[in-house]
Amino acid sequence: MPWIQIKINATAKTADKVSNMLMGLGAQAVTYMDAEDTPVYEPLPGETKLWGDTRCIGLFDAETDPAPIVAFFQQHFGEDIPYQVELLEDKDWVREWMEHFQPMQFGERLWICPSWRDVPDPTAVNVLLDPGVAFGTGTHPTTALCLQWLDSLDLKGKTIVDFGCGSGILGIAALKLGAARVIGIDIDPQAIDASRDNAERNGVAEQLELYLPENQPSDLKVDIVVANILAGPLRELSGLISGLVKPSGLVAISGLLESQAEELLAVYGEWFEMNPATVREEWCRLDGVKRS
Repeated sequence: MPWIQIKINATAKTADKVSNMLMGLGAQAVTYMDAEDTPVYEPLPGETKLWGDTRCIGLFDAETDPAPIVAFFQQHFGEDIPYQVELLEDKDWVREWMEHFQPMQFGERLWICPSWRDVPDPTAVNVLLDPGVAFGTGTHPTTALCLQWLDSLDLKGKTIVDFGCGSGILGIAALKLGAARVIGIDIDPQAIDASRDNAERNGVAEQLELYLPENQPSDLKVDIVVANILAGPLRELSGLISGLVKPSGLVAISGLLESQAEELLAVYGEWFEMNPATVREEWCRLDGVKRS
């Protein structure tokens, strides 16, 4: 399939932040490139020393409108931030990046493991993951924050909605952590396929229901909703997301920057008793309990 790449100039201090922003804005993969044009595929935190002058390159579907993405970086780094938008030859960039995807631990019990690698701890709660072209591996701070939150809960017997399910990572992790049923919802048919494949890989396919938004049940009321999308959709869909949660149920939203937290706390505070933001690398998770 065709792609575009958006290149944003960064420094060693800002490269991780720019990379995470690109992923949060929908990049399928991110690479770093130095002044010598030598690429390094996105590392795990602390694994790769970045050059003094670094270019972060986000890979997006060719139908993506680059203007809002560029405007987002100009808002945060100034109008004169160097950038470049290019069309790109067809190539399986996601698969190349996935060669560098390593097992990762979240919380006390949970490991996310590439399906093609051995699990480090067979006694742990292991989710075997092949995200395909869908978002969600655990390397992005927003996904990590949601996984840590799920690991902290007693999910036994709970019904959960994974809103914007992507690769299925959050819903499948919830099932492996004891949830009875998960409903995954996503606007992208490829995400539905990836979630289904990963659920089968983890032996939880019978407990996972998957829907495009237009097909989701109209009477859903669940114990927990987790939504790792972006600030704009979280704001616009707040009524819908909140309506899915039973009284005294839980919500966790992520995909937003720390600077966007105050607004979203106010929005979701209409229905929930919200906790202070949990922040990781300038991204955050908001969670709360629905009022009875």
